[in-house]
Amino acid sequence: MTSLPPELRANRPPGHVAVTIGVFDGVHRGHQYLLRTLRDHAAARGLTPVVVTFANHPLTVLRPDVQLILITPLDERLTLIREQGIAHVVPITFTRDVSLLLAEEFVGALARDLGMRHLVVGPDFALGYQRKGTVQRLAEIGRGAGFTVEAVPLLTVDGLKPKSTTIRNALAVGDLPTVERCLGRRFAVRGVVVRGEARGAGLGFPTANLGIERTQALPADGIYAAWATVDGARHAAAVSVGAKPTFHEHGERVLEAHLLDFAGNLYGKDIRLEFVRRLRGQERFDTIDALIAQIHRDVDETRMALATPRLKSQAW
Repeated sequence: MTSLPPELRANRPPGHVAVTIGVFDGVHRGHQYLLRTLRDHAAARGLTPVVVTFANHPLTVLRPDVQLILITPLDERLTLIREQGIAHVVPITFTRDVSLLLAEEFVGALARDLGMRHLVVGPDFALGYQRKGTVQRLAEIGRGAGFTVEAVPLLTVDGLKPKSTTIRNALAVGDLPTVERCLGRRFAVRGVVVRGEARGAGLGFPTANLGIERTQALPADGIYAAWATVDGARHAAAVSVGAKPTFHEHGERVLEAHLLDFAGNLYGKDIRLEFVRRLRGQERFDTIDALIAQIHRDVDETRMALATPRLKSQAW
């Protein structure tokens, strides 16, 4: 008898459940709509809503050669899902064995190990080996295994269909308005402050260099106005994403933030950066004085950009 990872049985709530499955990278507005549908339809059927997601992205197993870029790390995804009113979130480990499960084996194990009686998915959803578990096929399996299947239409926001790929593409060109429309909130990242080159202090603008996972999606290289949250306090920040072209011809891409009107030691602190507006692209300056003059202008623009926030901040 085929079994899914042990996380399922270990996290099974009492009674029967309604389930949705996915990576939910970004937990964008399309995901939110699906999760609300799961929650509401579970309540109507007297079931407990459960989200099954993945502790590791399936591509790490299916395509380990692909450079994986994620909008949200696992801990943030779990928090955002729970904020949609889903108390039971089960992250399973995607393994080679899981990738070889037939569709009937996968959902059969969900019905057996998790008590699934209703499955909510998107219209183009498919699971199982060679993705043969289409919505139609899953409905056929469900009739014999004791669960129903519901396909939820894709959400459209002002003519735009929120998708994780759309968000990643918009981030790659620094299109924050599109990212916000898809997410329903501002894009944000968090990281621990690590030691950098300590060049900012010498320029009169000390910066906090954030240690970021290689898989973390970042906006296009450039200068941004952002809100920085550290130790529960929020500060205006001018943020640089890029390789510091004035100092390096082929430098490492880094994320650093100058917190306006802040004095103190930030090394080792956890900082959350909420991106508000892209001010300009990265530039190479011929002189240090020209760079310093531009940073002054960037700080002034940051103050103006953050004077009238366009979207209410949402904490992780």
